[in-house]
Amino acid sequence: MRRYIIPILLLLFAVVLPCATYAQSEDNDVEAGDDEYTYDDEDGDVPAKPLTDVDMPEAFNLDIDSLLRLYNSKAYIYIDEECNYKDESPTYTDAEYISRLQRLPNIVEMPYNSVVRSVIDRYSGRMRRTVSFWLGAANFYMPIFEQALEMYNVPLELKYLPIIESGLNPNAVSRVGATGLWQFMLGTGKQYGLTVNSIVDERRDPIKASEAAARYLRDLYQIFGDWSLVIAAYNCGPENVNRAIHRAGGVKDYWKIYPYLPRETQGYVPAFIAANYIMNYYCDHNICPLRSKLPVKTDTVVVSRDVHLAQIAAICDVSIEELRTLNPQYRRDIVNGLAAPAIVRLPESAVNAFIDNEDSVYTYNAEQLLTRRSEVEVGEGGRSTAGGKSKRSGRGRKTVTVRRGDTLSTIAARNGTTVAKLRRLNGLKGSTIRAGQKLRVR
Repeated sequence: MRRYIIPILLLLFAVVLPCATYAQSEDNDVEAGDDEYTYDDEDGDVPAKPLTDVDMPEAFNLDIDSLLRLYNSKAYIYIDEECNYKDESPTYTDAEYISRLQRLPNIVEMPYNSVVRSVIDRYSGRMRRTVSFWLGAANFYMPIFEQALEMYNVPLELKYLPIIESGLNPNAVSRVGATGLWQFMLGTGKQYGLTVNSIVDERRDPIKASEAAARYLRDLYQIFGDWSLVIAAYNCGPENVNRAIHRAGGVKDYWKIYPYLPRETQGYVPAFIAANYIMNYYCDHNICPLRSKLPVKTDTVVVSRDVHLAQIAAICDVSIEELRTLNPQYRRDIVNGLAAPAIVRLPESAVNAFIDNEDSVYTYNAEQLLTRRSEVEVGEGGRSTAGGKSKRSGRGRKTVTVRRGDTLSTIAARNGTTVAKLRRLNGLKGSTIRAGQKLRVR
């Protein structure tokens, strides 16, 4: 069996982001947007509410306690008892915020204005506990995001998009069905090669979804040529951004088309800028990151048969919660290896156990865990013969026809039995079978 070895797994934690000391620099003027109101009607003529009163992305409403109940949170993220920051955020001037944003090593424009300030205040104020979680979980996910973005030459600061998309929850599902860390809609996910069916949803796979998101962001940049517009389009779709550009007279500037964008998108780019700010300057706001520890190293195995995560857990002595964390794409705990070879990520210590006991894994409790039958007999009921006697087929007896490529192990797995039972029922001494042969499975 072919193995794909990843020594520490892109899914593992890096070291906790260190607090850095940032020097103050000279004051700078605010460059982005002087408008004080956003607009509601189609022509953009009726003031609706102050700019600072923007709708925040849906992920901002996530219950932080539910995030802390995620297995990876419980297993690898914990409170830093040595962090003794005073639980309040200092007050800074506009000039200080401008200076800090300008010092970030970013390609994406990070201007400052009252809308950005309102989101920074939200992060450093009532969302302080959520930011602490983000800082801890970031060590788990940021290496994955950075590698995918780097692969497609996309600015690395876009690694903070999943913070405002999903709150770094790989199982997040929005009210409209967007799913995973990068919140792909079904159609967009499939367009970028992510498999979604009843058993697997690769939008939840951190590695595959990150690569798809990087490609999508790259393609959006080829359309708009401006990263702020790309970020807006990622949220509301390129059609809505093009419509806003048209209504604004053709100008391709996020802050000029701002009044004509959907409300959530009006808060989206400011939320992204503020996320870049708070993830770099959290120390200046007395925010204690949750600490993280390295989980066990992992490796992968490839399976070409259907297998339930509970079968692997039982035979390989690993918790099913850990398997679910390492393989979030398998939405019902079933790996559909019969459809196409599938990768299962395991703790490194469990890989040899899987290889040495592979047949036992596939047959363990298969009748209860893999309930989809490959063949069934149609019940005939009682039928009268000419002599008036009832005639029934042999009850409980079942045979199958061997298909090309079948082995005793694959037939046993499909029919919820074991290789030993197949040999006993069919008088076989070895493992040699041929296509077209009839085998009794019970």
